[in-house]
Amino acid sequence: QVQLVESGGGPVQAGGSLRLPCSASGGALTNYAMGWIPQAPGKDRGVVAAITWSEGRTYLADSVKGRFTVSRDDVRKMGYLQMYSVKPEDTAVYYCALKFRGANEYTRWGQGTQVTVSS
Repeated sequence: QVQLVESGGGPVQAGGSLRLPCSASGGALTNYAMGWIPQAPGKDRGVVAAITWSEGRTYLADSVKGRFTVSRDDVRKMGYLQMYSVKPEDTAVYYCALKFRGANEYTRWGQGTQVTVSS
């Protein structure tokens, strides 16, 4: 089964940038979409970014459009969430996760990486 490992989190000042890589191993990603889901106490933002692995189609939530980008490197089996112009409200544990084509839910999750934005 595919396993995911995030990295790249840490403290950052408001207005700064951060890149969150997500490494996948243990299986093919052809029929999956990779998403990033921030989780913070009392907040449920849902998926803020996603990319279909085969086609490279991307999704960005309104809250991050113009600030975040999502990409993938099929050779390295890496997904990337690039965060620009971060805001304190972006503070969360960011999980990358996989959703099988046609499925409603993300079923494979990484361990998460903490992003803390200071004002």
